[in-house]
Amino acid sequence: MAAYAIFDVDIYDLERYQDFMAQVKPVLEAAGGRYLARGGAHKVYEGDWNPRRIVLFEFPSMDLLEEFYFSDVYQGLKSIRDECSSGRVVAVEGA
Repeated sequence: MAAYAIFDVDIYDLERYQDFMAQVKPVLEAAGGRYLARGGAHKVYEGDWNPRRIVLFEFPSMDLLEEFYFSDVYQGLKSIRDECSSGRVVAVEGA
């Protein structure tokens, strides 16, 4: 079953974040992941959630998503992401 990661990110240093994005994309793709949405306009229809920038990823399975997320390679890149942004990430399985 496919798995989706929803990332709500607040970027403090766009130049450094772009460096992170350039490095993480091939790692994400090698793990079977792909971007479904990155940034762009969004609207909140219910509740008090105020996302900054939404990134939506799809992976073939939750196991592959977690293998990517917890990998040494991604965790090293995550340290770059953490220098220039903050965020919240949730994952969900779906059809």
